[in-house]
Amino acid sequence: MSDEETLEHEAVPEAGGVGARLKRAREQAGLDLEQVAAETRIPQRHLLTIEEGALTDLPARTYAVGFSRTYARLVGLDEREIVDQVREELAQGNDRSVTPAKFEPGDPARVPGRGLAWFALFAAVLLMGGIYAFYSSYFAPGLGPAPLKGPEEQVAANAEGAATPAPAQTPAATGPVVFTSEMDDTWVKFYDSKGDRLFEAQMAKGDSFTIPADAEGPQVWTGRPYALAITVGGRAVPKLSEEDEIIKDVPVTAEALLARADRPAGPATPAPSGG
Repeated sequence: MSDEETLEHEAVPEAGGVGARLKRAREQAGLDLEQVAAETRIPQRHLLTIEEGALTDLPARTYAVGFSRTYARLVGLDEREIVDQVREELAQGNDRSVTPAKFEPGDPARVPGRGLAWFALFAAVLLMGGIYAFYSSYFAPGLGPAPLKGPEEQVAANAEGAATPAPAQTPAATGPVVFTSEMDDTWVKFYDSKGDRLFEAQMAKGDSFTIPADAEGPQVWTGRPYALAITVGGRAVPKLSEEDEIIKDVPVTAEALLARADRPAGPATPAPSGG
């Protein structure tokens, strides 16, 4: 054997090693290391380390297994057989990884990148912050947000809120003003602020009159205020007087009647003498 053949023979790993098998398969496929690196995304220096049979020189056991599996897939070798042989060689050699990892990347492209690692760290921080906030609010309510209520507590809270009466408000001055006679022969006259007559009649029991909505400053004149029932928008309001007296020039707008209903009853304005 010539010196050149001897050197070439010494450069080639033993025939049965994983590195030798992968290299022969690569050469048979007509590929060089640069092409394999481009296809598998494995750095050329790691490919060369594998072909030289120095699996323990790789960064960790997972790299040796994962890179060899990907290399075998590219050159058409049995992946399972290659992986088993890699593990056997690692067991016989000096595996420099401190603790064998359970994760064995099948493809370097699947190894989490630096961006994904930072994202995972950020998510973990958020999760820990949420757990801290929950326990802080649960064990020390004054130091954090109020604890969440269960369905039954929420229903009770809603019921309690619904049971709280709203502040009393004066009814809106809307709706028609209706006068209804409760006695026969009830004389009454309605007129506006100019003195123009709106209605005048001797009303029978059950007769009614609705103040026109466009009347300006409507007023009433009658000698039987106690005989006239009044409603504003369908709501009954107090009579103008419960006494047997003559009243005149008493405003009968919705606003005026509702204002009278919200204050203690007082005597109606009597008609002037001789009226």
